[in-house]
Amino acid sequence: MSARHAPILPTPNRKSTMAQQPETRISATTPRLDVAHLAKTYGSGDKSHTVIEDLTFTVNAGEVVCIVGPSGVGKTTLLKCLAGLHPASSGRAAIDGRTISGPPPEMALVFQDYNRSLMPWLTVRKNLVLPLRHLKLPATELKERCDSALAAVGLSHADNQYPWQLSGGMQQRVAIARALAYRPEILIMDEPFASVDAQTRFDLEDLCLKIRKDFNMTILVVTHDIDEAVYLADRVVVLGSRPARVLKVVEVDLPAPRDQITTRSLPDFARQRTEVLSLIKRPA
Repeated sequence: MSARHAPILPTPNRKSTMAQQPETRISATTPRLDVAHLAKTYGSGDKSHTVIEDLTFTVNAGEVVCIVGPSGVGKTTLLKCLAGLHPASSGRAAIDGRTISGPPPEMALVFQDYNRSLMPWLTVRKNLVLPLRHLKLPATELKERCDSALAAVGLSHADNQYPWQLSGGMQQRVAIARALAYRPEILIMDEPFASVDAQTRFDLEDLCLKIRKDFNMTILVVTHDIDEAVYLADRVVVLGSRPARVLKVVEVDLPAPRDQITTRSLPDFARQRTEVLSLIKRPA
């Protein structure tokens, strides 16, 4: 997944945005995120190029769903469609039954390239405050949001430090905290732990599961790491080679709470990892 994209955070003025939309009745069976027959083609005629072909999957409220597939399969394009940045050529993506036609106010994104996403001349706290300024929140609420987000990622002690003073793992925690300060309901993470060392990756994976539990958040993670996908996910969406299509949605049936040592040593972990890997390696 390309890391050349700066994080795109949602329009957080949720109340005013939602008030302009007709009320949608949500049944108990309505997925939080519903991708139905989504396709994306660039260009037209002889120069057309289909990147995504007929993708269908769902993410239920409170789930962690991981998307895996070969490099260059179109995972970045899929995220751009889900974030409302690129329109789908056909099919649709919807949140709570409402078609996504622009950046969803319920959604925040965290990308791999924390170096590009954080302002090195601003302190950690000011990095969190910067994208919230246009909300014109009361000072007390702004402080509470930042305090809560920093505490959630274990960085309360670092609020007056600068990003360049922090390790790569700590910088990625700041990027996650900035997304949490928006109070999103859906968190989309694009290769969020790919640029850190193995031990830090394990810590950040556990942080992701803690965020899901503490905030009852719905999380969609794109990753190249199959072990990471199986460890994190309730379900793994396996994409085939271009044009991207869903080969299978693998149900991950591992006991909770998950633990880096115990969970990864389970026979079921190895079995499900092998299943996902076999699908990716299967000849087209």
